[in-house]
Amino acid sequence: MFSKLFLKMEDRKLTEKESLEVITSMIARTKQRYIGNGNIMLMWGYVCVAVCALVWIMVAATHNPSWNWLWFLIWIIGGTLTPIMSRKLKTDGNVKNYSDRITSQIWSVVGFCGIALTAVCLGFLFIEGIDTWSSWFVFALIIVPFAEIAQGIVFKEKSLIFGGCVGLAIGMFSLCCIIGRITLYAHWFMPLFMLAFVCMMVIPGHILNHKAKLQR
Repeated sequence: MFSKLFLKMEDRKLTEKESLEVITSMIARTKQRYIGNGNIMLMWGYVCVAVCALVWIMVAATHNPSWNWLWFLIWIIGGTLTPIMSRKLKTDGNVKNYSDRITSQIWSVVGFCGIALTAVCLGFLFIEGIDTWSSWFVFALIIVPFAEIAQGIVFKEKSLIFGGCVGLAIGMFSLCCIIGRITLYAHWFMPLFMLAFVCMMVIPGHILNHKAKLQR
């Protein structure tokens, strides 16, 4: 269908109204496919919550901060499963358009920024012995929610906007605590961190899958 539209665009110049209709149609089709793609969001949400709970329990039980290395399970599990789940969507006959590529690029930038920040934190730790891992929490609770809100605005999906706003609010609160040198104690920060990802990933993921079922 899109190939025919592009052929028509070559034959004559589209009016402003027709251009808006083409863009709206592309966004609508992308949203329809995205609504059925809540599983990837659910995977990231449950992995983040589970790893956070595991780290909290192990550190509280042993008082050994070395258990914080378990945070890397988020990257290992999420980074491994995401390409597999994305590849499955491609094999189901979903063809990417411009809106799909924009969505993919947004999250790719978020992923690369997260990897870069992790590398910087490791550099500070091994070279200077300075603990800068609190910056990673700020990244997870500001950059990730911002990307989700942007996506929710594009697709007009309220669950993404609301969930992203909750995560962003918790992120800004965490940032103020760090700047104000207020210690992020596990007994209150860990529940906040898990709440953020439940609101950002788990609840919207279930809502998207529910909407997909209603459309079938």
